[in-house]
Amino acid sequence: MGAVGGLATASGDSGWARPAAAGTPAICPPPMPAAKVGPRDTRYPDLVARGANQRFRGTPEYVHLASSTDQVAAAVAAAVKAGKRIAVRSGGGCFADFVDNPDTEVIIDLAGMTGLWYDSTRRAFAVEPGLQLGELYRRLFLGWGVTVPLGSCPEVGAGGHIMGGGHGAMSRLHGLGVDHLYAVEVVTVDASDSVRVTVATCEPDDPNRDLWWAHTGGGGGNFGVVTRYWLRTPGATGDDPRRLLPRPPAQVLDFQLLWGWDSLDRDSLTRLVRQHGRWHAENSAPGSPGTALHSALLLFGTKLGAVIVKGQMIGPEAERKLAGYVSAITAGMTTPHHLEKTYRPWLENQTSAGDSEEILGSRFFVKTGYLRDRFTDAQIAPLWQALSAKPEAGPQGAVWLVSIGGQVNAVGSGDTAVVQRDSVLKAVFTASGSSAEDDAAHQRWVRELYRKVYAETGGVPSHDTRDGGCYINYSDPDLADPAQNTSSVPWHALYYGANYARLQRVKRQWDPQNHFRHALSVRLPD
Repeated sequence: MGAVGGLATASGDSGWARPAAAGTPAICPPPMPAAKVGPRDTRYPDLVARGANQRFRGTPEYVHLASSTDQVAAAVAAAVKAGKRIAVRSGGGCFADFVDNPDTEVIIDLAGMTGLWYDSTRRAFAVEPGLQLGELYRRLFLGWGVTVPLGSCPEVGAGGHIMGGGHGAMSRLHGLGVDHLYAVEVVTVDASDSVRVTVATCEPDDPNRDLWWAHTGGGGGNFGVVTRYWLRTPGATGDDPRRLLPRPPAQVLDFQLLWGWDSLDRDSLTRLVRQHGRWHAENSAPGSPGTALHSALLLFGTKLGAVIVKGQMIGPEAERKLAGYVSAITAGMTTPHHLEKTYRPWLENQTSAGDSEEILGSRFFVKTGYLRDRFTDAQIAPLWQALSAKPEAGPQGAVWLVSIGGQVNAVGSGDTAVVQRDSVLKAVFTASGSSAEDDAAHQRWVRELYRKVYAETGGVPSHDTRDGGCYINYSDPDLADPAQNTSSVPWHALYYGANYARLQRVKRQWDPQNHFRHALSVRLPD
């Protein structure tokens, strides 16, 4: 074993060969050649605009396209040797400026890494980070009749989504995506600036197990570059790939309830938010019948004209169970609702959600909070005030209350890096537009509403009997800004709770020079 340009290599003429210990099976040649794309290249404008949040546009010296682990390792080695600040992009779904940042000098772009196959040596499905979720669902389901409980936006890349926890419409039944993560391949940089490729598994005797653990919810841009995941459900036995991940149903009962703002009054909205939260608090234990339902209460303001509950019910007697849910959340409301429901094939329903721009807009602000119980009436009051304001009164956004719990809560808070294992809902506060001129007003709307809703806990959803911190995949740099987070709760406690110290130890071992960093990256321990 030698080193060329700071890159750990095996002997041979290529300059880089995968160490035998990585144990990766031979695969087809990469679909695209590696390339350094600079500002004069016609591909550059597209590559620097791939981020979902168009508030941010980077100007790196170059974008390094890489479509294999070897190419990624070489790209990292070149950037480290030149002393360049690195950022990594897979699907482009980062909400903050962690990639498209003025300090970023080199973006390593993994859009060409879109492989998915069954790896018989590990009895697991190998997934590359550039593969988008919609295509991941399609290949797993059509090829083997299985799936993974990940998110609903089909254009989101697997890379950052999985390592941030990853949850969606199937999570109440099957847990988080990372609950099915068997192994991860990571390109890292050691203390001597040599680049290494490591496969870390969940096996108890794996000396690299902590690196696997850090990627079960630690978030992106912290430890290295993920070049491959292997997915297999814990406890799955045998070597038939059709039995190694959850099998989705043939169809789901898709539904939508709608209330128009022209008839929605304060009492009805308060009852809806209260009762939707209460239903989830009472029906989110692992294995309970209510986990067959996934829903999102979408509290859009008057500018968008309606409040919506959208979701799906799975399993026998779906219509009867849906009727019970609708009755529970609408009890006592004087505002009538409109209900649409239809059975849809599972794959069609799973891949039909709008992309990030349709859901969030092209320039957006997002904050989150996990709920262990429903919002109190005191928290609902500022929601009514902000959402019911007349459209001409100024900017307006939305608040979503999304199902979680169920099998997500069957896992211990320290078994993965995701500490939030006793929540029933995830709150999302958002405002968006298409013009930079509106950014400040939208940001102010979200910040002010968030502070008011969490006023009793210092303006943030601190870990207590009702709240459970924040979701790292919906990153919010305000939480690390003392001017915005004026509570006594540090940002890392909101995201990681008691797991942060272990993440710091992993950081010290695998990225001791802090090459991979951003506003909310895991800090090296003192």
